[in-house]
Amino acid sequence: MCTDHGQPPLSGTVLHEVEIAETIALPAVDSVELVSLVDNVTDALMPDQGAARRVVLGSGPARAVATMVEGTAPDALIAEHGFSMLVTVRTGPVSHRFLFDTGTSPDGMTGNMRRLGIDPGTIEAVVLSHGHFDHTAGLDGLIRTLGQANMPLVLHPHAWRRRRMVLPGREPREMPTPSRRALAEAGFELLETPRPSFLFGGSVLITGEVGRVTGYEAGFPPQQAWLDGQWLPDPLVLDDQALVINVKDKGLLVLTGCGHAGIVNICRHARALTGGEIPLHGAVGGFHLSGPLVEPLIPRVIDDLAALDPQLIVPAHCTRWRAQHAMARRFGETFIPNSVGTRFALLPARVLRLTVPAVR
Repeated sequence: MCTDHGQPPLSGTVLHEVEIAETIALPAVDSVELVSLVDNVTDALMPDQGAARRVVLGSGPARAVATMVEGTAPDALIAEHGFSMLVTVRTGPVSHRFLFDTGTSPDGMTGNMRRLGIDPGTIEAVVLSHGHFDHTAGLDGLIRTLGQANMPLVLHPHAWRRRRMVLPGREPREMPTPSRRALAEAGFELLETPRPSFLFGGSVLITGEVGRVTGYEAGFPPQQAWLDGQWLPDPLVLDDQALVINVKDKGLLVLTGCGHAGIVNICRHARALTGGEIPLHGAVGGFHLSGPLVEPLIPRVIDDLAALDPQLIVPAHCTRWRAQHAMARRFGETFIPNSVGTRFALLPARVLRLTVPAVR
């Protein structure tokens, strides 16, 4: 969950070290496709750019609308304050498809899948970036669509915590909490670990807990958790984890949900986990740069992110417009705005040379 109401300015440092006992030899996949199923923005006029292909205005299914002469109108994609990305990784003839987060409303993610012609039955696993409801509530609609899930669900043990937001001048507000029992009864194989974990023969890395080493990326200070029979501060959101995929001829693709661990911390941690030699190709997802608590940090975050020399920056969800505008100015064509329905295709360099015509 991301909010920007009434947060005080940041002071002090935020540190949490995570020991990397052994670096990971992450094999390269041939290609990755991302499809944005849930995000805060939908824009039917957004043009294609680089790796991004947009939904064509008016394409897709229609719905009955009695006030239109023809009796129909496009069944438009829906945006909401949340995040979900469909990920497909391919190596040779073998491909695997899974979900990273599931959005806010019970039917938002599955509704957009229907509009995009994506069969939920092709999903092989679900990874949750953290337990906040704007990343988890869409599991309800997925269960009702599939019947029994019968697939792995990867998450950090803290994702089950009862949590609330405590904002100045407001009554504390408890957030909806995922139900372990309900998800187990739905057929999910619950894989709970704070450590790095893997899917599909080790080709997809889930970071587990991310070390907070920058000292300035603040987590989520308004958050408290119900621990030992009382509400206690829980600002670090230690269940916040990211996906890391090594794309052939390119480098590491890092996919975040809210990025409560800090996008710089996350990208540095991904490189450290994989030995530090593989370059960062891109970062996609929520960067948690919204509101007066963190907006003063935007220049520093951008400087440290730029030092990693990414070739693709797609800030989404809780990144908010101030950070988006600053990143657009700094990163130029490397910056690509997201919109619900956008497909990002990351292919080996030699494939791109064959498929993209030369500019004359």
